[in-house]
Amino acid sequence: MNKVITLLEKTGAFLSGHFLLSSGRHGDSYFQCAKLLEYPDMAAEALSDLALEIRKAMDEGRIKVDAIVGPAMGGIIVAYELARQLGLPAFFTERDDSGQMTLRRGFEIREGQNLLIAEDVVTTAKSSGEAAKALEERGGKIAALACIVDRRSPSIEIPWPIFSACKIEAESWEEKDCDLCKKGIPLVKPGSRKI
Repeated sequence: MNKVITLLEKTGAFLSGHFLLSSGRHGDSYFQCAKLLEYPDMAAEALSDLALEIRKAMDEGRIKVDAIVGPAMGGIIVAYELARQLGLPAFFTERDDSGQMTLRRGFEIREGQNLLIAEDVVTTAKSSGEAAKALEERGGKIAALACIVDRRSPSIEIPWPIFSACKIEAESWEEKDCDLCKKGIPLVKPGSRKI
């Protein structure tokens, strides 16, 4: 886990400030995992222990995974690299013109196919939930969720097993409760989701 934090810091992917997170919450830190993922060797290293943990869970029969799905944008490279290390297929979901998460580009799911959703960062698992809905509507079964950074607060529950390369307790607030807004610190929106 410390290896992953070191890699996040080394690549400038671990930022401090006042951020509008993809979940809509405000946070004092932001994980721009794209900065880590731009280096294939460091991405492979950051995800290697996570891939081993998932493989162990599969070998022990705790989860069954037939393919790995990454919600666009942040999950695409994570899904690809985990799939490469695990010898599984990978594909992605993306937002259509209306903003709905969907499966496109000819990707298909078999009825009952066991899918692992892969993300870069999980705060509330909103994107994962939207991807899961799109996949389940096509007959897929969500086996687990995997991510580089799990920054969920203890109150955020996820309906699947979660595997993370690192778990970091990072402050986040609803806008009305944001300490940083109250201090007048400018808000930055580094993510890609339209909020």
